[in-house]
Amino acid sequence: MAQLLTIEDLRLQAKRRVPRMFYDYADSGAWTEGTYRANEADFAAIKLRQRVAVDMTNRTLASTMVGQPVAMPVALAPTGLTGMQHADGEILAARAANKAGVPFTLSTMSICSLEDIASHVGKPFWFQLYVMKDRDFIARLIQRAKDAGVTALVLTLDLQILGQRHKDIRNGLSAPPKPTIANLINLATKPRWCLGMLDTPRRSFGNIVGHAKGVGDLSSLSSWTAEQFDPALSWDDVKWIKDLWGGKLILKGILDPEDAEMAAKSGADALIVSNHGGRQLDGALSSIAALPAIVEQVGGRMEILFDGGIRSGQDVIKALALGAHGTFIGRAFLYGLGAMGEEGVTRCLDIIRKELDITMALCGLRDVRDVDGRILVKGRA
Repeated sequence: MAQLLTIEDLRLQAKRRVPRMFYDYADSGAWTEGTYRANEADFAAIKLRQRVAVDMTNRTLASTMVGQPVAMPVALAPTGLTGMQHADGEILAARAANKAGVPFTLSTMSICSLEDIASHVGKPFWFQLYVMKDRDFIARLIQRAKDAGVTALVLTLDLQILGQRHKDIRNGLSAPPKPTIANLINLATKPRWCLGMLDTPRRSFGNIVGHAKGVGDLSSLSSWTAEQFDPALSWDDVKWIKDLWGGKLILKGILDPEDAEMAAKSGADALIVSNHGGRQLDGALSSIAALPAIVEQVGGRMEILFDGGIRSGQDVIKALALGAHGTFIGRAFLYGLGAMGEEGVTRCLDIIRKELDITMALCGLRDVRDVDGRILVKGRA
């Protein structure tokens, strides 16, 4: 096996091993994919100051995210269909995150359920919530999260209406997937993935099937999901969920300073600057371009986290320098998972940790909590 030294190496390996419809689901954006590409590309314009002849010994990446100690300011983002990148994917990713000392966030649209993660991982984790029209289902889902030992709830606000992703339509991605000739031929070229899926019972949406009213199998799930995302979601619903949950609340999907102001007034503990990986509004700002204005608006009043386009430890430190308190990685860990399962997620986190540590040292700092705009070349942020 070729040496896997970068997140890009993991991506290429995942592309070889994961069926096209599921790889494309993870590695795609809405419409022209302009915002999806900008999320990654806009990091390149941010330049770092190299410092020399400073003490680089005894470095630490330890920090906190929403009050929780973390080995480095990086969390695994909530991603749908994670368990279709690799059999039992959410369980494997959560285990890798725990070993690395960073938070794992389970998606509402995961393959493995809340109960799966709680029983197979045994350590606290975070849970991402989508707001559905069926509020009774949401209330029960929040209670299940409490029962599973979830320590922070991530409420996603930017998926009231689903952005169109052309690759998913062309690939026939649905629940259940369409068994087209092209898809069947592609599956035949992925024996490792197929054997893993044959060996697990987890091939559905574990948080929904058997829990939502009228959803007993994959065929009934598709129509339920299409009808359930609530376009009427409002800040009143955020308050309802905050009161019902009662614990640490993180609002995900903030890209505009006016919405950041509303988030600060909501009483949530943190917000995540995110454009849903470029999968919603194509033509929106990249997350890193949106970050400074949001930090300026509410940075002194709530914790600001960041998500979108991180493919290296250098991207992490750039987000921190622009005011983020912590970061999330989504596609990066999915590439690792698709490439090598749990070992691949561990490899992804090791790559990011090493890059973050070395970059911090070469910028003249020893403690990641000291990272700020001083490490950036002026006029480039």
